[in-house]
Amino acid sequence: MKKVIFILLSICFIAFNAESQQRRALNLTRYDITPIHFGMSLALNTMDFTIHNSGKFLTSIDSIYAIENKKTVGFNINIVTNYNFTRFFSIRFLPGLNFGERDLEYWVRNGGVLSKHIMKIESTFLDFPVLLQYKSVRVNNFRPYVIAGGCYKYDLAAQKKIRQEDMPKIKLQKKGYYYEIGFGTDFFNEFFKFAMELKYTVGINNIIVPDNTQYTAAIEKMTSRMVTLSFLFEGSDLRYFFGRDTRKLVSKRNRRAF
Repeated sequence: MKKVIFILLSICFIAFNAESQQRRALNLTRYDITPIHFGMSLALNTMDFTIHNSGKFLTSIDSIYAIENKKTVGFNINIVTNYNFTRFFSIRFLPGLNFGERDLEYWVRNGGVLSKHIMKIESTFLDFPVLLQYKSVRVNNFRPYVIAGGCYKYDLAAQKKIRQEDMPKIKLQKKGYYYEIGFGTDFFNEFFKFAMELKYTVGINNIIVPDNTQYTAAIEKMTSRMVTLSFLFEGSDLRYFFGRDTRKLVSKRNRRAF
């Protein structure tokens, strides 16, 4: 993921230099004065946990030696709804699905011998993020932006009861609350806007379900986190969805606001 971040920053820097050095014909000139836009987002993600060990981990638990979590790559599909309420600020709602897996590695001491036990924890989230977007001044057909907000995720794959053949395995809460921050770049094409976006998502609530075993007793609190690289495609205005001209939707008052 560090290489991906470096590549994204490099692309942004090269694109900004290329756009700022020469004047180009503007695409989608009415984009920012049209209030509502729709689109879709395809993304890659890496999920893992933030683990806070309990006081029992070093005192009363003698079989669990260490706990590590490993990232794996998943993917997201989201629908984009964007409302421009000023020239530089937007509210974005992106409901969708997140697919991923997180592997917990427990190092267990048994009779003086250390062994590794891997728990593969799959997650399928219903994702409901609401984000505030601040957009910079447009340079030709390029524009960077930053985002911040929160989201609610519901884990469809979280199990109420672990099957006997999967034991030992911890259970997770289905509901999760998160805050999100990120940045991205808009590229205005002739018929649609393309964007690349990098976002960091951090869980707030404790998602581990205690089960009276040493596997959960060793953990006081566990939260989720996710890094997402998104590719977004948005139409220029509502005409592409309803087949009619929406310029009348932009009142003179809204025009002055922009």
